[in-house]
Amino acid sequence: MLSHLNLKRLEYFCQLAMLGNFTRAAHKIGIAQPALTIAIQKLEQEVGLKLINRTEKNSLLTAEGEVLHKIATQLLSHVKQVELELEGLKNLEGGTIRFGVSAMMGSYYFPQVLTAFKQKHPKIKIHLVDQGTAALEKMLLNGELDLALVRGDLENSQLRYTELIHEEIVAGMANSNPLALEQTLSLGQFCQQPLVLFHEGYFLREVISQYSKKHHIPLDIRIETNLIELQKSLVRNEVGITTCLSRILQNEPHMTAIPFAPKIEFKLSLAWKKNHNLSKASKAFMTYLSSMVDCMA
Repeated sequence: MLSHLNLKRLEYFCQLAMLGNFTRAAHKIGIAQPALTIAIQKLEQEVGLKLINRTEKNSLLTAEGEVLHKIATQLLSHVKQVELELEGLKNLEGGTIRFGVSAMMGSYYFPQVLTAFKQKHPKIKIHLVDQGTAALEKMLLNGELDLALVRGDLENSQLRYTELIHEEIVAGMANSNPLALEQTLSLGQFCQQPLVLFHEGYFLREVISQYSKKHHIPLDIRIETNLIELQKSLVRNEVGITTCLSRILQNEPHMTAIPFAPKIEFKLSLAWKKNHNLSKASKAFMTYLSSMVDCMA
């Protein structure tokens, strides 16, 4: 049976299983929804199993579909790894790195680093994926990424880590905000203000959400956005205050950074899956990033 399986259809099936909806999956893949439906039907014919629940709304995949999804995810990860290894063998200076990093970290820490790495290794391609650290960790475990910058304080037993960045989280606000005169700010004070925050799944949002739930403080969230420049513009215009890394407000004359008391630190580590054989390109990138710690810290 395996020799007859169509890898492209397996990829489509995994996207459908991950997104849970034919319309979203077709859009993500870049094909028409009827084409995706036909591909899944042909996959069901190939394996001789019903994979999709077409009557139940609570669960898209059948029990057999869940099993195939787990197997297919592992299989596609191995196939991708073989492709990367073969690409590296053809040209030891080439290869592709699938690297996950949040928008904020990518924007403020990595432009110079990535530019310098590309100048040193011009034939290595870097495929950047922008997600929150929780989503990036999941993608690492699914074999969708080679390396990712994730939270270093909650380590997963299936991943390996090397610490890269230590940064303090601060409250960011317009200079005109009365709280800008404070030396420090408690999370309790912060949670009672109008807020401009990241979406759920990002550490800078989670630390606030967890505190508010624990202490039963309703949050007044005016805007949710992962766009850093938009977030800063909204804060400058007094829509609300936000959480950010201290470095980001260093050159903002119209904004003030107030440390939290007690202090909140953000540790980021470079992570990769334990049983994932890193390509030569990924190893070169990892070594380079580790050597640039002083520049990023």
